[in-house]
Amino acid sequence: MGKWRVMLWAVLVSHTLIEFVGAEDPYRFFDWTITYGDIYPMGVKQRGILINGQFPGPDIECVTNDNLIINVHNNLPEPFLLSWNGLQQRRNSFEDGVYGTTCPIPPGKNFTYIMQAKDQIGSFYYFPSLSFHKAAGGFGGIRILSRPRIPVPFPDPAADFTLLIGDWYKSDHARLRRILDYGRMLPYPDGILINGHGTNGSAASFTVEQGKTYRFRISNVGLRNSLNIRFQGHKMKLVEVEGTHTLQTTYSSLDVHVGQSYSVLVTADQPAQDFYIAVSTLFVASKDLLTTTGILHYSNSQKPVFGLPPPGPTNHIRWSGPRPNPQGSYHYGLINISRTVKLVNRPSQVNGKQRYGVNGVSFTPSDTPLKLADFFKIDGVFRVGSIPDNADGHEPLHLDTSVMGADFRSFLEIVFENQEKTIQSWHLDGYAFFVVGMDGGTWTTSSRTQYNLVDAVSRSTIQVYPRSWTAIYVSLDNVGMWNLRSEYWARQYLGQQFYLRVYSPVESPRDEYSIPKNALLCGRASGRTIPPPA
Repeated sequence: MGKWRVMLWAVLVSHTLIEFVGAEDPYRFFDWTITYGDIYPMGVKQRGILINGQFPGPDIECVTNDNLIINVHNNLPEPFLLSWNGLQQRRNSFEDGVYGTTCPIPPGKNFTYIMQAKDQIGSFYYFPSLSFHKAAGGFGGIRILSRPRIPVPFPDPAADFTLLIGDWYKSDHARLRRILDYGRMLPYPDGILINGHGTNGSAASFTVEQGKTYRFRISNVGLRNSLNIRFQGHKMKLVEVEGTHTLQTTYSSLDVHVGQSYSVLVTADQPAQDFYIAVSTLFVASKDLLTTTGILHYSNSQKPVFGLPPPGPTNHIRWSGPRPNPQGSYHYGLINISRTVKLVNRPSQVNGKQRYGVNGVSFTPSDTPLKLADFFKIDGVFRVGSIPDNADGHEPLHLDTSVMGADFRSFLEIVFENQEKTIQSWHLDGYAFFVVGMDGGTWTTSSRTQYNLVDAVSRSTIQVYPRSWTAIYVSLDNVGMWNLRSEYWARQYLGQQFYLRVYSPVESPRDEYSIPKNALLCGRASGRTIPPPA
């Protein structure tokens, strides 16, 4: 992009920006080109998704309340969308970047996301949400820093590293998608990547100076596997979970479930040499165990890594309850619950093909993004209430564009009940929620007696252990159409998701921004006129 083109684009977007966000907050411009390119993470050539030629993509670094202007040029031969895992779109689900809210960027076209990192500080990531593109790359880290006058509960680290981990397939993402479309299960992944490096002879390396402390922002951007990470010879001090500063606890290894993000502090307090950073799969048979390594490199290192990588834990970290949050919060435990929603997963065959669902419904995309259909009042795209509030797991699975209605400013209790032998991971766009309880077996109303109603951690992605349940509280203070999904990406693709329509009858711009002037219109919304901002 030429200099004058950049300047013109910045001026045009800044005028649009003023209509949606506070002009007093600074904003940052990003200009990204999405292409296919050759990558070799597992030692064989693959077709990967690159952002500005990079795999993984570039980090987004900003300060809380900054306005983010991300111009995405889609040079792929098919539609493309980026979504923002944990970056809450306050009053602005039009920019969420999933097909239920946002039209895909057509091949050869561009779209400018206009967002704000409103009142958030922490570690998150972005990823492509369409067509199983996530299996080809296109992901990167998001770090939202604190303003200087807002202290964080630990000294500034010597450096701040993004560490993206995830399982990986050697097969092209289009082939994996076809397997799912044919109604079959995916094979087991081929390996694990650390910042795009796998078993190809090169390793991700992080250079540190002896005696200094470093922050590592760890995100599991993979498709299905929970992972454990450890730093050979070093301890990790957990300090942040998806925007919440936690009770600072020291670990020799840490479990990171699919879709989750953590910050840890690591002090380079060992002799000057290189050490392994090891990442392994969890909840798998020993024959299926996958491990990969990176390098913690001391700048004055006298020795390369030696010996074997540190073994995984004999027992993974399984919390008996949610981690405490010392930074405090409003008294969520004193608020009356407006409604209880119990979500039970169910894999099944539908029309002879493998499908997954929630409360008896396997989600199927409509021909029009749900948010646009809602805004333009287009009938026949979806039906509020097409998924029930409660289930027991024995309902026959059927296909529908499932949307659950909820009132603005209500206070929900959501229980995820996992009746399977595999672990689950769930994410809610647009919100952080309080994780108040988890335990084995079946949830009942008496399970509430063990809830943490004082200082539970707030986050946007939570695991549910096999044959177990997890309970969350969420204050519905963000109007919009929000995706609640499995982070096991094959399950999400095959229907284990739905949309939560948080509705305010007032339809005030104080509660929700107007539709962006540059919004793409597709499906039955094509050709509609975008009204001027209210």
